[in-house]
Amino acid sequence: MDIQLKRGLLEVCVLTVLSKEDSYGYKIVKDLSEHIEIAESTLYPILKRLEAQNCVSVYTIEHNSRLRKYYKIEQQGKGKIQDFLNDWESVLTLHKFVKEGAEYE
Repeated sequence: MDIQLKRGLLEVCVLTVLSKEDSYGYKIVKDLSEHIEIAESTLYPILKRLEAQNCVSVYTIEHNSRLRKYYKIEQQGKGKIQDFLNDWESVLTLHKFVKEGAEYE
């Protein structure tokens, strides 16, 4: 899969997990692993990028005498999910076009 396409899909998947509840890195990876393979080393740059885009905010909570960083989806992130869903209809139309064209060769 094209790296840029996968990157965009992973961002939306991360935002979808966070739309259900605030979460932290390891749990996000665990929640996503049922649907798509993602390593923590891939996740954290995505979270940083989403934070820079104001799609998520970050706060810490003490857990077992250590601070754990939690991520919370913001309105901008919810908008990004909606944009993806709106754009996906166009992608499906193009997929059908390409697939039908490839079948005639």
